[in-house]
Amino acid sequence: MTSGTLPLSLEDKFTVDEGMIHLTGVQALVRLPLVQRRLDLANGLSTATFISGYPGSPLGGYDLELQRRRRLLAEHHVVHQMGVNEELGATAVAGSQLTQRLPGPRYDGVLGLWYGKANGFDRALDALRQANLMGTHRTGGALASSGTTPPPSPPRPRVPASLPPRP
Repeated sequence: MTSGTLPLSLEDKFTVDEGMIHLTGVQALVRLPLVQRRLDLANGLSTATFISGYPGSPLGGYDLELQRRRRLLAEHHVVHQMGVNEELGATAVAGSQLTQRLPGPRYDGVLGLWYGKANGFDRALDALRQANLMGTHRTGGALASSGTTPPPSPPRPRVPASLPPRP
């Protein structure tokens, strides 16, 4: 390390506000509520994030990365609660938008994030549709993300290692 450079950390991808960072798509999804919290605080809002979805979602281990970063997420008022299935996860995220309708809310708004499998999206469609009809609070919001596992590649035809002799 040369003098005048700052020490680097693997956590920088989640905490740095200036300069260039390198991160995967899953890490970008983990970073999203952290950035939103910092932007909201800069605008005088105290917000939180509630994340729920199906464990084992094919979003490249999103739930696992959230669990690995739970201490950092807690510092930014982010709660991750895995759902029993996609529908219950979507219903819980929809419920996060009702906090402003209750007396004495702790936050100015809540960002709700839902994740699941493509098949689970179909299962959760009724809950997602009801959430859409209900809407979000003006200082809240909701985001649904879904992924699918690619189908296995078709087997390649077998080619004999050597051709049979010609008659």
